[in-house]
Amino acid sequence: MPALVSKHVVRVYDHASKLPASVWEAFRLREREANVMYPHALKSRLYDGAQGPQFWLTCSSYIASNDDRQTLDLVLSCTEGAMGSFPIFIFVNTSPRHLSPEWLRSRLDAMIQRLLGQVDASRVFSVFAPEPVTREFAQMWMYRTNIGFYSEPYYAAKLTYCTPTTITRRRMTVFPDLGYVPRLAEDKDLHVVAELCRGFAATSEPFTLTEQKALKEARYLIKGGLVWVLEVHRPGQPSDLASLVAVTRTSSNVSGITKVYTNPRWRKRGCAERLVRHVCQQLLATKAAVVLYVAHNNPAAAGVYHRVGFQGLTDSKARVDGVESWLELGFDRDYVQLGHW
Repeated sequence: MPALVSKHVVRVYDHASKLPASVWEAFRLREREANVMYPHALKSRLYDGAQGPQFWLTCSSYIASNDDRQTLDLVLSCTEGAMGSFPIFIFVNTSPRHLSPEWLRSRLDAMIQRLLGQVDASRVFSVFAPEPVTREFAQMWMYRTNIGFYSEPYYAAKLTYCTPTTITRRRMTVFPDLGYVPRLAEDKDLHVVAELCRGFAATSEPFTLTEQKALKEARYLIKGGLVWVLEVHRPGQPSDLASLVAVTRTSSNVSGITKVYTNPRWRKRGCAERLVRHVCQQLLATKAAVVLYVAHNNPAAAGVYHRVGFQGLTDSKARVDGVESWLELGFDRDYVQLGHW
């Protein structure tokens, strides 16, 4: 049954196949912004629940007091991935620039009430959403549960995108002693891919990986055809894998790059830029956009993505439509069960 709080209606769906048409339509219309949630929902429609308990909350508002029609405002997901529980993700069915604290508080209050009726508070180890949404949710969740959050974000980043019209064909610096082969990773690459996954995770506290978990992730990525590598050759030496790019969130028109990492041995040679551009070229042959998140405190990565053609990553203060600040805040790990993403 829906929960009615003031003029907002919160509904819970225990399987993606039960999500209403209004949600799928919102995901399609804002496909880039929904990349953190939409692809997983598409895949979950086919699951029988073997992945573990998952659910989605929607918050809708009545258009007028004497009108039964509703408009979809927010979608919250509490879902499971191949490596563990995902954070709480929140999709906003409008530009975050149009949000006010009052608009958010009334809706998030209704959703938090319903969320607490669905899971133990220990399941909510972090929240990832457009920055104003995350900040309001964290404050309200702390007030309701007495579980504090860390002032230092787990992740603070821009959502950016590249399209067939923005991607660049820039000539790269040539190193005469090196040859490069960008390709999908294969079974023979398992241990090196695992090493790269573990290196990436080491930069993503607290979501680090043991050697065994890194091997598990590498197997999953390789088996699914979700990871590209840049193989490098030097005369008289064995080949090596310099860089990795994972693409794990794909919907009809948008693919999401979710991991980019270069082995420290091969940095300062343009490896990441070569591989990211190649992967984007492959994806944009059939997609309208490639999206990724780039951390605010990683100007080197922002420079790489800007040179490839991702938008809104210059020092200009001008706003770029579709480029948004997202934020992940983590809750006190003494009281929550940490997942992985």
